[in-house]
Amino acid sequence: MQATLISEINEARAKRRPVAVVTGLGDHAQRLVTADNAGGDPLGEAISNRFRSGKSGIVTDENGEHFIQVYVPPPRLVIIGAVHISQALAPMARSCNFDVTVIDPRTAFATPERFAETKLIADWPEDVLKDAPLDAYTALAALTHDPKIDDIPLKAALEAGCFYVGALGSRKTHAKRAARLMEVGITQSQMDGIDAPIGMDIGAANPAEIAVAVLARVIEALRKAPLEQVAAA
Repeated sequence: MQATLISEINEARAKRRPVAVVTGLGDHAQRLVTADNAGGDPLGEAISNRFRSGKSGIVTDENGEHFIQVYVPPPRLVIIGAVHISQALAPMARSCNFDVTVIDPRTAFATPERFAETKLIADWPEDVLKDAPLDAYTALAALTHDPKIDDIPLKAALEAGCFYVGALGSRKTHAKRAARLMEVGITQSQMDGIDAPIGMDIGAANPAEIAVAVLARVIEALRKAPLEQVAAA
């Protein structure tokens, strides 16, 4: 592989942006394709599908066989709120290969005993996100039901183009949330991207079942996200 390609790949990975290297198996010619220019590539559909799946492989077109090597950031799930739902959601998400972080400034909830093996940060989300900004390969689930804790990371997630943004609360609660966020610059179109009430409607009746519903939505959003969404960041 050419040194320039390696340099571009490393730069993209450092910025958590997906890229692919397409190699012709007949002539061994190589090209680098980013998420934002894949639509104009002859193999754009195949590349976009592999950006979603995260899997490399061989494809064939009228010009022969090509190997598509994809480099995608590991998907992250940022959970706002060290609540009972989070206790069930975090290990399930880790088992699905998500890099999970739980953020909650309330030290009575954010304890290592309640979140063994999960990255836990007992601090205000706005302070945490200064050093670990959200991006298009990050999902955010706001679960505290407290606007002082949830609103700022929700705004940050919408502005960053996170592939999934969900928030706990009833439709009435969400309407109030929408009014607050729109007062600080969030558009109606962005608000429509919030999954609220959070999770698939499976009739969940307890924290573990709600966690299943939330994770299902997160996986659906990751695997079925349009290409322009993963290009944003």
